[in-house]
Amino acid sequence: MAAPLVYLSFPGTAREALGFYRDTFGGDLTLHTYEEFGRTDGPPDAVAHGVLDGVVALGGSDAPDGGTTVRLEGVLLSLLGTAGPAVLHRWFDALADGGSVTDPLARKPWGATDGQVTDRHGLHWLIGYEPEE
Repeated sequence: MAAPLVYLSFPGTAREALGFYRDTFGGDLTLHTYEEFGRTDGPPDAVAHGVLDGVVALGGSDAPDGGTTVRLEGVLLSLLGTAGPAVLHRWFDALADGGSVTDPLARKPWGATDGQVTDRHGLHWLIGYEPEE
């Protein structure tokens, strides 16, 4: 079943950002340069199209010269229940490295465990899971 793919325009950091997400979540990363796509609106080695395919899927590219880059407000990328607790804690810690924790990943009064973190590339994540029965 197909789902929306979050596709981000980075300020010349697509290779680093998408590599960071691959290292964090695993999966297969495919990158294509401006030169490969015959584009001349940015550096030849800039990323014209990149896709991380895995449990967490993301797409992105380097914005063209003068283009708009990632600025998210009021948007959380939810990973609630997408993996087991140990994996979710590992992902949270990796995203927090160089980022900022808004709400620590911890058990909440309603019984679930969740937290929020904004990573070093500006994406705001909601990560958590229900108690194990």
